[in-house]
Amino acid sequence: MRQHLPLLFVLLLLPPLTPLMASQTPLSAPSGEVLLTISGEIQRPNVGDEARFDRPMLMAIAPTVIETRTPWHPDRGRFEGPLLREVLATAGVRSDRVRVRALNGFEAEIPLSDLLEYDVILAMTRNDSPIPIRYFGPLFVLYPFDEHPELLTEAVRFRSVWQVTEIHAP
Repeated sequence: MRQHLPLLFVLLLLPPLTPLMASQTPLSAPSGEVLLTISGEIQRPNVGDEARFDRPMLMAIAPTVIETRTPWHPDRGRFEGPLLREVLATAGVRSDRVRVRALNGFEAEIPLSDLLEYDVILAMTRNDSPIPIRYFGPLFVLYPFDEHPELLTEAVRFRSVWQVTEIHAP
C-alpha cells in the first residue's frame, strides 16, 4: 500500500491540473465565418477581448447528438452540435450564468447549473443537415427534452434560444 501512495497522490492532483493547463492554451482565431462570439468574463479570448468561433471550431468541441422532439418541431429530430458547457469552458467563461442573444436581439439568461445537470447543446445540424436561419439556425440552444420530460417548462423553453449569435458571461 505504501508503495502506491506516490502514484495515488499524482492521480489525485491530475484532475485539477488538466482544466488549469487547458485554460493556459491560446485559443486559435477563426478562419471562416464567425457563428458565435463569447464576451464578458472569459479567460481565453482570440480576437480582442472576445472568443470567436467558426463552424469547424464549434464542431470540434465535444460533438454531441440529441434525438428529441421539441416544442417547435412536429416530429422527432436528430440534432448535433457541441455541448454548450464545453464551448463555455473552451472560452474560459468564469460565471455562474450566461446571457444568450439571438439574431433578432432576443436574450435569455441560462444558469450554468442547467448546463452541468443536462447535456444542453448548441445544435448546428438537424437530421444531418446544417440548420438554416429560417429554421432556428445556425445555432440553437437545445435541451434533451425527450430524455428529461421535466424540462418541458416555460422557463426552459424561454432559455432555448435559436438563431444564437452571442453569449455574454456577466
